[in-house]
Amino acid sequence: MTTFTPDQFVAAQKAGLETLFGLTTKAFEGVEKLVELNLQVAKTTLTEAADTTLAALSVKDAQELLNLQASLLQPSAEKAAAYSRHVYDILAGTNAELTKAAEATLADGQKKVLSLVDSAVKNAPAGTESAVALVKSAVAAANNAYESVHKAAKQATEVAEANFNALTTQAVKATAAPKGRKAA
Repeated sequence: MTTFTPDQFVAAQKAGLETLFGLTTKAFEGVEKLVELNLQVAKTTLTEAADTTLAALSVKDAQELLNLQASLLQPSAEKAAAYSRHVYDILAGTNAELTKAAEATLADGQKKVLSLVDSAVKNAPAGTESAVALVKSAVAAANNAYESVHKAAKQATEVAEANFNALTTQAVKATAAPKGRKAA
């Protein structure tokens, strides 16, 4: 039977805490990027609102006001699309970093489990070959299941990103369409 020494237990706890703090740091970096983006957007929006208000106050007739309103529609859609893209990029980047760290931790854990199984196999009493084979089979099945889930999650992420890009492009094009039409 394999037992953990106090040093091994402390090392495992230390590694777990390092992983936790590393993941927490990555998450906070993502939040920090979102806060910076939102502060920049708020600053820009405030400046643009002041400029738009001054422009609206200086119009001389209804047609000029309609032209001003129409000129603001397309840039607003493009800015909203750009903002959405930035948010998506920040979230995707943070998710990729967290996934990478989690995969490294999982790979290390798998190595340790396999090492533990190998150690147990070497020290197993005679007649337990079927139990050892069962444990090895369970470990292999768990690894295969993880790989399948990971592959499916990666494909789902790629599909979601493609859909997001298509939707953003369509939304910007839709706001551009009225520009090309002639007034009746």
